[in-house]
Amino acid sequence: MQYSHSDAELIKQPIGYWSWAAYKAVVTRTRTALAGIGTTQPQWWVLAQVARAESAKTREEVSRLLRNYLDTGPEAMEAEIDATITQGWITKDAEGRLGLTPEGRAFYDKAAALQDELWAERHAGISDEEYLTTLKVLQRFIHNTGGRAWHH
Repeated sequence: MQYSHSDAELIKQPIGYWSWAAYKAVVTRTRTALAGIGTTQPQWWVLAQVARAESAKTREEVSRLLRNYLDTGPEAMEAEIDATITQGWITKDAEGRLGLTPEGRAFYDKAAALQDELWAERHAGISDEEYLTTLKVLQRFIHNTGGRAWHH
């Protein structure tokens, strides 16, 4: 791969720009791929939370967990949960617990396979050690600037 600058010049490059450019590239690619199969990234998050749960989660639990992902917000997250129900992928029982329908399971499996492909694409040529170092460095930047971030 050809890098944008020499190592000596890269050392002086702004992390804000490069972390933003990486965010934009990754999120745009992910959202475009998911749109290609008929869903949004927040709907994927909902499906994944419901499909992977050891015990059924309530709508409020799922919404509370996901509403801060990429600054989605509570209103948008509620609309995305509604969309998964409208699509027939998820049901809500009398106690408010969410469950996958058979159609939802099939669609989740399709979307999960796509996410696995995207993961492999993003990680091509990047060792686990390099990836771990990258995440630790980014978390240190967040810590050093007084930011907060958490991902399940």
